[in-house]
Amino acid sequence: MTTSPVDPNRVLVTGENSFIRLAHEEGDPQLTRVSHWRVLLSPAGPGHVLFLKSDVVGNEVLVYSDNIALTRWLQGEIESMLFPEFADLNLPVIDAEFTKSGDGRSFWTEKVESEEDSIALTWHDFLEPFVLRVEAGSNPTRPHGVYSCFVPARQAQVTFNGLVAEGKVFLEKRGEKQSSAACLAWSETWVRP
Repeated sequence: MTTSPVDPNRVLVTGENSFIRLAHEEGDPQLTRVSHWRVLLSPAGPGHVLFLKSDVVGNEVLVYSDNIALTRWLQGEIESMLFPEFADLNLPVIDAEFTKSGDGRSFWTEKVESEEDSIALTWHDFLEPFVLRVEAGSNPTRPHGVYSCFVPARQAQVTFNGLVAEGKVFLEKRGEKQSSAACLAWSETWVRP
């Protein structure tokens, strides 16, 4: 039997979806949760979105973007499954500029600047990268498939207007691979039948 090298599903979005989740102790509630999107291709075009919930913003959910249509599409199609608090379509979207620096081996920083806020997300002390593969339809609660190159970090920091978010990164397994609660998630592609 020959298997096709081509995934039969429809490509929804491709780009990056790096994340940071910080807590005081392993298993504690998250003090900070960040979902950072750099999108190359989607039904709503390319762009960037940052979803942020943290102690440094009073546990509110803040959303920053340079493409509001992309933001709303991500909320409805993907964030609604990943973290429903980020999917609230009533959340205002703050216009922002996005820049990056680093090499993905020693450190990586994503900066988000709006008229009022300055945010820096930094990952460092990396583990070995691996490819995450979730076949479309393999999870009964979600039809999507996702393929992504994860670069897990042992350490990460979220800074909001000079305030550093509390908590730390904890290691976690994904299948047989050592991962963490803070990963660069590059070359990420979501598909759907």
